[in-house]
Amino acid sequence: MVLLVRPLSRRAAVAGACLLSLVGAAVRPSLAAEGAPGAPSTVTGGGVTLHSVNVEFPDPGRMFPGDAKADAINNNCLACHSAGMVLNQPAMSKTQWTAEVNKMRTAYRAPINPKDVGAIANYLVSLRSRK
Repeated sequence: MVLLVRPLSRRAAVAGACLLSLVGAAVRPSLAAEGAPGAPSTVTGGGVTLHSVNVEFPDPGRMFPGDAKADAINNNCLACHSAGMVLNQPAMSKTQWTAEVNKMRTAYRAPINPKDVGAIANYLVSLRSRK
């Protein structure tokens, strides 16, 4: 087998090295052990500047309320969305929610069981009627 490798430009090599050094700094064991993110840093080289950032994500442990009525949405939607993100969407009709869930299945290839689409749409509509 023959493997052809195209040489990297100097700029690409420097950018790659800078990126690897940032990644290495980001996963230092001392920071991981402390449980606290490091201060943001900046690395410049070869005409490229990389900035690190600290990002806080929504609580991943939160589930949709409603016990068994929420099973379909908890089992299908939490793989990609936080409950908080979905619960903060504007009110929509059942037809609109059904179209939105089907868009997730077809356009974004979400692994949603087609049998659960109606239950998910019903659940989302019922949330708005309870408010």
